[in-house]
Amino acid sequence: MKKKALILGIETSCDETAAAVLEESSENVPNLLSNIVSSQEKVHKKFGGVVPELAARSHIDKIDLIVNAALKKSEKKLTDIDAIAVTGGPGLIVCLSVGLNFAKALAMTLKKPLIVVNHLEGHALSPKLITNLNYPYLLLLISGGHSQYLVVNNLGKYRRLGTTIDDAVGEAFDKTAKLLGIKFPGGPFIEKYAIKGDKNRYDLPKPIINKGGCNLSFAGLKTAVLKISKTIKNNQDKYDLAASFQKTIVKILNRKTEIAFQQFRKISHKKNNIFVVAGGVAANKEIRSNLNNLSLKQNFQPIFPPLDLCGDNAAMIAMVGLEKFKLKQFNELSYPTKPRWPLDPKAPFLKGAGVKL
Repeated sequence: MKKKALILGIETSCDETAAAVLEESSENVPNLLSNIVSSQEKVHKKFGGVVPELAARSHIDKIDLIVNAALKKSEKKLTDIDAIAVTGGPGLIVCLSVGLNFAKALAMTLKKPLIVVNHLEGHALSPKLITNLNYPYLLLLISGGHSQYLVVNNLGKYRRLGTTIDDAVGEAFDKTAKLLGIKFPGGPFIEKYAIKGDKNRYDLPKPIINKGGCNLSFAGLKTAVLKISKTIKNNQDKYDLAASFQKTIVKILNRKTEIAFQQFRKISHKKNNIFVVAGGVAANKEIRSNLNNLSLKQNFQPIFPPLDLCGDNAAMIAMVGLEKFKLKQFNELSYPTKPRWPLDPKAPFLKGAGVKL
């Protein structure tokens, strides 16, 4: 009987130290034996954001413990592992280096293949942990550092349809939270504030909503929130601003997703179109609900990863590792970190002054 491949995944691209063990299955969906994520929230809270040097130190302190915890929960030994998959980018270089160097040391010691994974590809394939997903499909990747629409044609084959020309949607959530006096990480609390607020109180701008295809922009929205935040007098004002902000984000994403749907149809010519929403912001229930309804109206099958697989985690890294292991796509121990690593290398860079849409 053929041994089922066992992949150890490691993730240290930003402020989560994570490890997971994934087992190949005779079914289309693999068995996730463990998925351990250690947050650095307490480390960065007083600074209002991630401090790269402190994040790297925390990774160094925890990575051995987290990997061992993942192995213990999976009831597997390190010697059982068939390959080590690790995030190589994009992300903070000092953080990426911790995970990659640890993985290299393991691969060299165990004489096992090293598989370096693009963090964004992890998000792109994360639904494969729960469902059989056929290519091609449309992906909306929304996180603290990335906001883009991509056509996922196959493993390693991506075509970008649109991206943010300035800030990521997750960053906009975090900055708004900070302006409302919510301590880091504030993004998830916007949703809680919004439940108590009047979403129609503030009329906020929706940058480039009627131009630029399915490209996105959030800098102007952040500026508007900044101006209004200076007039806030009580908690109800905060709740109303949070609700108005979230409503605006939903409207922007709905409109841009409609455009992405149109573009995808022209490319795929499929009868059964699939729309995947992944990344940390995909955990927002209001965004999930609205995009789910829009997808069904437009005859797209919506797929969202479970809430615990939306944020940074090692299970998604192991998922890509398993796919690459099957194809024997291994990397040399000299493979470098890639702080910038686009999924579609042919797509133009769309940030900074002078961007033309």
